[in-house]
Amino acid sequence: EIYLHESGGASVQPGESLTLSCKFSRWGPNCMAWFRQAPGQERQGIAGFYTGGGPPYYADSLKGRITIARHTSNLTLALRIDNLQVEDTAIYYCAAEYLCATIGRRWTDPQTYTYWGQGTQVTVNQ
Repeated sequence: EIYLHESGGASVQPGESLTLSCKFSRWGPNCMAWFRQAPGQERQGIAGFYTGGGPPYYADSLKGRITIARHTSNLTLALRIDNLQVEDTAIYYCAAEYLCATIGRRWTDPQTYTYWGQGTQVTVNQ
């Protein structure tokens, strides 16, 4: 099995930045992504990375203030969020999947991914 562990969540004020980290027990999955889930809301895909090539992809609503990066030497998938707002408050999850490059798959669909971390809480308040 592969294990994912998120860290870096915190309580911050609007306008601040955070870098979240997802530590992998090993590399191997072809698709990796960050999701978030606010209370009473569906789990939302916000950033994705495909090892088969191409640039990272981001949810339109956050594009421009989030950056996903894969740090191979540390076995980590990082997510930097700039200019945090109250609506960014959520539990942030890391996800991964080996068999994702198939027809009908969408990176924003939680059902695409088999492996998940436990989540890390990000709280933005005044």
